[in-house]
Amino acid sequence: MNGEKFTLMQYSVHAILGLIDAEDFVIPEIQRPFVWKRSQVRDLIDSLYNGYPTGYIITWKNPDVKTKDGGKANGKKVLIDGQQRVTALMAAISGKEVLDDDFNKERIKIAFNPLAEDETKRFAVQDASHLKDKKWIPDISVVFEPEFDPFEFSIAYCEVNEGVKPNVVNKAITELKGIANRQIGVIELDATLDIDEVTEIFIRINSKGTALSQSDFVMSKMAADSAHNGSLMRKTVDYFCHLAVKPDFYSHLANDKEFQDSKYADKIKWLASDYDDIYDPDYGDMLRVSFMHQFRRGKLADLVSLLSGRDFVTKEFREDIVEESYQKLDDGIMNFINKYNFSQFIMAIKGAGFVSSKLLNSRMTLDFAYTLYLMLLNDPAIPNSQIKRYVQKWFVLSTLTSRYIGSPETQMDRDMRNIGEKGFLKFLVEVEASALSESFWTVTLPQYLETSSINSPAFNTFLAAQINRNCNSLMMKGIKISDLVTISGDVHHIFPKAYLKKNGVTAKTKYNQVANYIYLDTQVNKAIGDDAPAIYFTTVKEQCKTKDIVFGNIATEELLNENLAENCIPDNIFEMTVENYDDFLQERRKLMAKLIQGYYEGL
Repeated sequence: MNGEKFTLMQYSVHAILGLIDAEDFVIPEIQRPFVWKRSQVRDLIDSLYNGYPTGYIITWKNPDVKTKDGGKANGKKVLIDGQQRVTALMAAISGKEVLDDDFNKERIKIAFNPLAEDETKRFAVQDASHLKDKKWIPDISVVFEPEFDPFEFSIAYCEVNEGVKPNVVNKAITELKGIANRQIGVIELDATLDIDEVTEIFIRINSKGTALSQSDFVMSKMAADSAHNGSLMRKTVDYFCHLAVKPDFYSHLANDKEFQDSKYADKIKWLASDYDDIYDPDYGDMLRVSFMHQFRRGKLADLVSLLSGRDFVTKEFREDIVEESYQKLDDGIMNFINKYNFSQFIMAIKGAGFVSSKLLNSRMTLDFAYTLYLMLLNDPAIPNSQIKRYVQKWFVLSTLTSRYIGSPETQMDRDMRNIGEKGFLKFLVEVEASALSESFWTVTLPQYLETSSINSPAFNTFLAAQINRNCNSLMMKGIKISDLVTISGDVHHIFPKAYLKKNGVTAKTKYNQVANYIYLDTQVNKAIGDDAPAIYFTTVKEQCKTKDIVFGNIATEELLNENLAENCIPDNIFEMTVENYDDFLQERRKLMAKLIQGYYEGL
């Protein structure tokens, strides 16, 4: 029977706030926007006032680490559950500021009515009415200030509220101050637990069953660190990810003097004018890439251990490992946010034809591609001029084969170890031989294209291949697939949906096969209507002879044949009706796979 892996404690609200002020308890989310609604803060204060239970707080103690002089440094306790509740207490009781969605500091003020007869109207989120109505105490935080005198306050309150007795007010104020003595249960998890165990415990205790991600743990570790710049690195990660999505946010950073004085501020200011959405990383993506290319490991759980100073051989926790790990992570973050690195990587992805975020369906695949780009910058075997080309090939390969979909961290870890042992070029040849054999192109890939999912990796890669080859859209010379994907366009049915349904093909998964999809100019699609391909394609063929343009702008048979080929339309489309639909799908899948193969081999 295993021993207990936690300690159950009881702390008063006052004690918890004191431990936070003393930095014994660390709240990782205090540096991030406050999630709760203001009404939830009010409800928490009301629950404490009434003596209702408010749930446990879970902390995970950072391990004590051996210092260089042989001593020990005590680890801090990081809150991993209950962060919003504690932040709410700090805001309402201690008068601390919280951050809004744009990282602006703001106060959340809870008003209190000592005379309220209706319990549901005793507390309220402060608004203008509470400042005018003398019955309300507009901000309860003043009651919890050390110099607050309940007796003097009660006398002053009665002077502006005639007929109210001081003892009634004093009694209500005493009960309000009693919130500071309310007990909250704290579960302190043992420092020896690993991330998987902590996550399992969290899921079992947390009523919502919300799992903590490994990046959450990394962010917690960073927030708890002040000796190695960890908390500032964490802020850089947050700001970068926020700016990537909302460049206008940059003007708000001027209010953060600590950050503006750091080396990071100047390195991310380029995002203020960057509106590209190909790769808008969240903090998990940014941490993963920064970690992987520096440590050559794929599992973020290892980063948590390293930031704690864990020696994987001796199982000890050492300060020199903490210091080295934070330095390497810092280097990784600086490489990630470097404008040249980031823009060159985006250029590589776009150059491969993935010009829109709607063609990208795996963030993990993007993460590894950027990791690979940063790794190859220091690979003497690969000229700088060839780095983007190899990143493109690996990105397309891993997209087509869904390499990082199942167990991404395990696969990433294995790939980086192989690259380290064999070198990237040799490893690439091996992977191509096993994953992209001739049977893949002729059998497996056509099978991948047998789907109705418009977001399938195979179909997205087909579109990227068309864009990379500068293909024209169907029946339109000069209107490119890239134009329809990025500016204005949508997929349409080659065999019109209404035509198929009218002729007995009623299954959605059948008429919405991706092999029946084509990016088509909307006006051309409307002109086609619900005709069979045999009708409207024959009309296009006839217009090449008569020069009387009906569909698109193709006016010669040579252009028509080129247009059909670049859109993978079978040669016998001019005779095809509903009876030929299955044959059409099968033939077009083969043509699409062949185009993708030629595209990949040409990268």
